[in-house]
Amino acid sequence: MARTKEFDPDVALRAALDLFWRQGYEATSMQDLVDHLGIGRASIYATFGSKPELYLRALQRYAQELGVWYVDRLSGPGPLAAVREVFETIARQAVSDPDHKGCLVVNTAVEGPAVDGAAALVDRGFNNLQALLAGALVRARDDGDLAADKDPQALARFLVTFMQGIRVMARQPDERRITDAVAQALSLLD
Repeated sequence: MARTKEFDPDVALRAALDLFWRQGYEATSMQDLVDHLGIGRASIYATFGSKPELYLRALQRYAQELGVWYVDRLSGPGPLAAVREVFETIARQAVSDPDHKGCLVVNTAVEGPAVDGAAALVDRGFNNLQALLAGALVRARDDGDLAADKDPQALARFLVTFMQGIRVMARQPDERRITDAVAQALSLLD
């Protein structure tokens, strides 16, 4: 008879995500995962596979949740206000996170994706965000809220790059530096 799992795999994946997010892939050992998840090494391997497989699943979960957050904010009415609110929210998060975690996707890009598939997932996340921002900016231009001479694609590329800089700065946040930079970047939308 097969044993039943004595833990919730979804809860364990969330705990692994949080640990990888705080410590990074390389700094997180299998023993760290065992201790943090509160489950045995054999159970981790049986449920998630290797450490790289667990990391990739955690990164996929994070990217999916972040993607939903962006879609929710950037796909509705008032697209220019939505773009501004996304950046203001990210700035607030950057300076208020007591753990200074930044963004797991950006942390993965900065750490250097040590896991097969991680680089592609990071690139897909950046591309999806750029498409969402460009779509919102096109709608804003069509609504007359963004000047007709503004290039939504170029602005979206800049904003994605800028956003990743904020996420890196969140690791050692300086509130004034971040809020001033966001204000300057958003002035490009005026």
